[in-house]
Amino acid sequence: MGRANIFVIGMDEENLDTLRRVPHAEQYNLHPLLTIEELQYGEIRVADLLEKAKAQLDAFDGTIDAVVGYWDFPVSTLVPILSERYGLRSTSLESILKCEHKYWSRLVQREVIDEHPRFALVDLDGEPEPPAGLNFPMWLKPVKSFSSELAFGVADEEEFRAAVGEIREGISRVGKPFEYILDRVDLPPEITAAGGAACLAEETLTGEQYAVEGYVYDGEVVVYGTLDSIDYENSASFLRHQYPSRLPERVVRRLEDVSQRVMRHIGTNWATFSIEFFYDKETDEVNLLEINPRHSQSHAELFESVDGVPNHHCMFSLALGRDPALPRGKGPYRTAAKWYYRRFEDGVARRVPTPEEVARLESEIPGVKIEIVPEEGQRLSGMPGQDSYSFELAHIFIGADSETELCEKYERCTDALHFEFDASEGAAR
Repeated sequence: MGRANIFVIGMDEENLDTLRRVPHAEQYNLHPLLTIEELQYGEIRVADLLEKAKAQLDAFDGTIDAVVGYWDFPVSTLVPILSERYGLRSTSLESILKCEHKYWSRLVQREVIDEHPRFALVDLDGEPEPPAGLNFPMWLKPVKSFSSELAFGVADEEEFRAAVGEIREGISRVGKPFEYILDRVDLPPEITAAGGAACLAEETLTGEQYAVEGYVYDGEVVVYGTLDSIDYENSASFLRHQYPSRLPERVVRRLEDVSQRVMRHIGTNWATFSIEFFYDKETDEVNLLEINPRHSQSHAELFESVDGVPNHHCMFSLALGRDPALPRGKGPYRTAAKWYYRRFEDGVARRVPTPEEVARLESEIPGVKIEIVPEEGQRLSGMPGQDSYSFELAHIFIGADSETELCEKYERCTDALHFEFDASEGAAR
């Protein structure tokens, strides 16, 4: 049997090495399909992207065995569209949209679970008002966005109006191309009325954040990992994702149960997913924050460090109709984390760590991989995919044998990473 030709939408250098370390990698030929720049920077021309992808696939002289992707919109929606066209295995576009459209997702969730916040749409026309029945503090967010882009926590009506103004100004960049995709399926009346450029309000959840990773294999919903999502102190910005979770086993089982009920109801199949939760240990309440209808590529190194296999393995296996079962505890470390080294003020990166400096640091500290985010000369607010309150300087992946060792390695890295900024025109976030 020949090697499988797998087309990876948005395949990037940071993930390529990891993709090549999955089990059976020697049986795969990996082909890039569209670039990150085309998919995430500036105006997103979904129709043009689809035509370009089809042209490349149609011109390919060989079998097309799978089309996969691990990025958010539009990649998550291009995968089922292209898979259907070429007769490949994938979940349906409708099941993806039931997760991607935050309002539709909430409507579907409440049909089978109670573990979610109160929510309502916000009218962006005229003078916006907080939805009746919702209490401050609350979060305002587009029904579709990138990486918490244009998501704002608001504590009163003044902050509410300011957030609506920013959302109204920037919502069309993702909202309009999202509507192009929504037009490809039969929508419920409520979603047709809302469209893809609507704003959702949700009451703020309490407790700490967690993530559940899983997949659906031939109708069976499987959860293979739970992670802690830890914020910077007094901030809604992530400091790190840590695997495995430190939650009590009984709480992990609850998160798994909610995840399985929701994903089964949505109708997902032959696909990976990642679900974010809040758990409040004071009240023992679980609440679902959002569903990502893909696995988290940023967690690949964590699973490899602890379990011995990157979670990209699940994506490949499902696309080829194989059982994606992962090992447990077969990696070199007992725990692992992806850290987000951030700056909370805008500015121009006048100096970033050099590749030689990064390589030296990675060689000096075992179990460390570092990705520098801004380029030299780049304004931080010009980087795509940032949250509303901070800017990512580096992603630092660390494997260790204890949480104490994780933190010590992170401090050694941040102490050694030399950035310089011109903040004269920057504004604090």
